[in-house]
Amino acid sequence: MAVPLVKALNAKIRANPTLSYFCSTHFWGPASNFGIPIAAVMDTYKSPDMISGTMTASLFVYAGTFMRYSLAVTPKNYLLFACHVVNAGAQGTQGYRWLQYHYWGGKERMRG
Repeated sequence: MAVPLVKALNAKIRANPTLSYFCSTHFWGPASNFGIPIAAVMDTYKSPDMISGTMTASLFVYAGTFMRYSLAVTPKNYLLFACHVVNAGAQGTQGYRWLQYHYWGGKERMRG
């Protein structure tokens, strides 16, 4: 009884291109992944002594790798690309803040 109903609902969803996109992994993957860059952007307001240089570097490499991947798949996933562009920018900002704090006199300026 439920199987024909599910098949009919799926056919109706897939017949509409916009609805089909919003029900696909090409939408929900990047949508759920946007938590990482949002958190990184929010962390730019925190003290630089809280930044992990290792994690920031890892997330920067991750963002760059998956920017490339998002354009290599067929069809190209521009939403995933945008997510990783924002992430790379946020991680780059955090990396700069970490370097400035630990190596370019940031600790001394905060103390004095």
